[in-house]
Amino acid sequence: MKKILIVIFGAILLTGVVCLASGVISRNKQVSCTMEAKFCPDGSAVGRTGPSCEFAPCPNNYKNITYEIERQTVTLEKEIRYFGNDANGDLNGDGKEDIAFLLTQSPGGSGTFYYIAVALKTVDGHKGTNAMFLGDRIAPQTTEIRNGEIIVNYADRKLDEPMTTAPSVGVSKYFKVVNNRLIKVTK
Repeated sequence: MKKILIVIFGAILLTGVVCLASGVISRNKQVSCTMEAKFCPDGSAVGRTGPSCEFAPCPNNYKNITYEIERQTVTLEKEIRYFGNDANGDLNGDGKEDIAFLLTQSPGGSGTFYYIAVALKTVDGHKGTNAMFLGDRIAPQTTEIRNGEIIVNYADRKLDEPMTTAPSVGVSKYFKVVNNRLIKVTK
């Protein structure tokens, strides 16, 4: 009778050890993710990672954050694109270098709408502002930051010229950041 109890107790103990060991092993099981890449708006790529094989987040740079155009929150993708003409400087008085640059929006049809936007430097990366409309099918020239103001220089058409006419009239528009919002400055 004593031997039977020892065998039963041993079997129970062995079953418990096996169950415990298999639970620990299954929790530490390595996962192999597929070798796919997701392209980020800045041109970089990220792969799948972690136990659920989710795509890693895109790097936090100013091309991967949200902006506001016409009261809608947007990210850079097919319809909204980064154009360039970057200018760097402190625009909100915090001593950090912010970035002003141009975006384009091509909602369909023949129009290409140009906007100025700002990426404010933060501790975690950048925060996008609202974007201000510059014009339709303009010819951007330069973007500058001087004394905390943004100056965008571009060529546009005369008011009575058709949109098929090449832009030939020089325009300068001035903007500044107030309370983390981009506003137009009248000169």
